[in-house]
Amino acid sequence: MKGNEAIALAAIKGGCDAYFGYPITPQNEISEYLSKHMKQEGRVFLQAESEVAAINMVYGAAGSGKRTLTSSSSPGIALKQEGITYLAGAELPCVIINVMRGGPGLGGIQPSQSDYHQITRGGGNGDYHLLAFAPENLQETVDIVKGAFEAADYYRNPVMVAVDGLIGQMMEPIDMDREITKRDLPPKDWAVVGSGIGNRRHVVNSMHLDPSELEQHNHKLDAKYQKMIKNEQKYELINMDKAEFVIVAYGTMSRICRSAIELLAKENINVGILRPITIWPYPEIAFHKIPASCKGLLCCELSMGQMIEDVKIVNNGKYKVRFFGRTGGMLPEPEEIVLAIKNFKKEVSHD
Repeated sequence: MKGNEAIALAAIKGGCDAYFGYPITPQNEISEYLSKHMKQEGRVFLQAESEVAAINMVYGAAGSGKRTLTSSSSPGIALKQEGITYLAGAELPCVIINVMRGGPGLGGIQPSQSDYHQITRGGGNGDYHLLAFAPENLQETVDIVKGAFEAADYYRNPVMVAVDGLIGQMMEPIDMDREITKRDLPPKDWAVVGSGIGNRRHVVNSMHLDPSELEQHNHKLDAKYQKMIKNEQKYELINMDKAEFVIVAYGTMSRICRSAIELLAKENINVGILRPITIWPYPEIAFHKIPASCKGLLCCELSMGQMIEDVKIVNNGKYKVRFFGRTGGMLPEPEEIVLAIKNFKKEVSHD
């Protein structure tokens, strides 16, 4: 299947009850597919009048306890940020797909990873986090999207799945029926369902005018985020046995780096890859498994360098860290990464 269409079908398989979105390239096939198939499944599809309207519709549907989805690309996600922070503050589960394109501003429609800070640092106001995944291929994307609704319900928190325009537009074989891990989900006894049972009122709100009450709420949210940090760090280690250098890369860039380390192996340069699958929480525990043979970390991104900040934080000065990136929608050839590693090797040998 084509990437965006696979994402849409995975959302249906994951139990999505309602979708609200607004067109933007390169994610339009998600909403196009769902516009045809959600109604067939007896579910809700609505094309909103804007990105701002779409994310507030998500707020309303999520508040009623329904599994709710929206999707967009980078500038559209920027417009949704106020609604996203409202969702996090009100502890409403939902899934958000970001098919990233180049920026800043309107930028271009080609693939990019320049939304990393927006996703992991929080583009909206306040102390909040999204559980954020960044898959590498379509099968992994499908599995993550199906499981994202489980994770959102489990934590009562928005979950973002970030891919780039290449993953959204390419075609790969997938197994849509692969089993995902089901979570032990509590009942949604907080949902606003208009039951009218007794005098019990359910109120979904992110406003706390009493500062002590708001502080308590923020501590409650932080306890949830700490639980995510403990339980949700996902990563893959590739060719790490006696690696001389380790590339840190995610998504499409990690696919290109796989080809690069094969080329380097032919020249007897052993290089591994540390691939974050969650970009929040960042998989700090993976860095504890870097072999003692490592002489340095090369952070590779489709940006001017954003994830490198997290690499430096978790590395804490243990290894030399260098950067390689392309931006604006430009994809590197594996040979460019090979050259970056060779230059890094020369630098280390001269120290």
